Amino acid sequence: MPVTDPSTPSAPSSPSAPSTRTLRTALAAVAVCAATALTLATAAPAQADEAPKLREGGVPEALWNYVSSPGAVPGANDWSCKPSAEHPEPVVMLPGTFFNLGANVVKAAPRLKNAGYCVYALNYGFTSASLGRVGGLGPNRESAAQLDAFVDKVLASTGSTKVNILGHSLGGSVPMWWMKKMDGARKVDKYVGWAPSSHGTNLNGIVDVGSQLNLMGFVTRLSEVARFPGVIEQTNTSDYTREMWADGDTVPDGPRYTVVMTKYDTVVTPYATQALKGDDVNNVVLQDVCPTDRAGHMGLFNDDPTLQITMNALADGPADFKPACRGFGLQFL
Repeated sequence: MPVTDPSTPSAPSSPSAPSTRTLRTALAAVAVCAATALTLATAAPAQADEAPKLREGGVPEALWNYVSSPGAVPGANDWSCKPSAEHPEPVVMLPGTFFNLGANVVKAAPRLKNAGYCVYALNYGFTSASLGRVGGLGPNRESAAQLDAFVDKVLASTGSTKVNILGHSLGGSVPMWWMKKMDGARKVDKYVGWAPSSHGTNLNGIVDVGSQLNLMGFVTRLSEVARFPGVIEQTNTSDYTREMWADGDTVPDGPRYTVVMTKYDTVVTPYATQALKGDDVNNVVLQDVCPTDRAGHMGLFNDDPTLQITMNALADGPADFKPACRGFGLQFL
């Protein structure tokens, strides 16, 4: 057997080929890096394109906006908005008497905008007595004309053929006049009224007593002199209310109607008179779906079940929709 001399240096060995395990590890690392890079490249634009969600306002924001921002609220009146295929009709909102859009739609406007709607809101019926903040004082027929012009502007801006209407109190009555008397119904897909005063109010019997004492004529003239005729026109005995329904007590065909009422309403009374009649009408008493909800007439603006019912109606949801009973509105009026 040959003997190797340990003092004789051995020839250098040639580099060996990489092992199979080494190749697999390297390939796996490359694949992970490539996948990570691809994920970042595709995710970054989506994150950049996604608009941040607007914060819904409540009572503090409504009080602040009433004075400091009566004509603007987050989510409303973005004239660059173009409706999506999912929500092709823009939403036009009208506040109630004595209010303005900055206060009245502080919760609804952000929710609708966050849901993908093009959202618009109108202050109407301002007079010299409004001080730039108190809406719904002017003659209601003139307010309906203001609504007509505003809707045409919205349709021209968005390219839509119809709008959805959302109105609170007088904000539900003025659109009704517009739809019944000015052919506005052909421009409306859905109507949602929160405690609308379309049939007028007896104001817990005060109007009835005034009529019996022949005082309503004096009150009407006083309202005209003091520049708040739109308030008195909401009584159930006014010429405006009587003329509204002179041609019948049903709503115009075409739109789909939803009314939200509360048993605790002390402004538009009796509350049941807020209900509408027609082929495609859904009248919802808030306490029938949320028995513990004690929101009053004013409180519907920040009542979450009311907002849920509204969103369901605008999305063509079921008439028997049951909202989650939480986030109740103000127990006032």
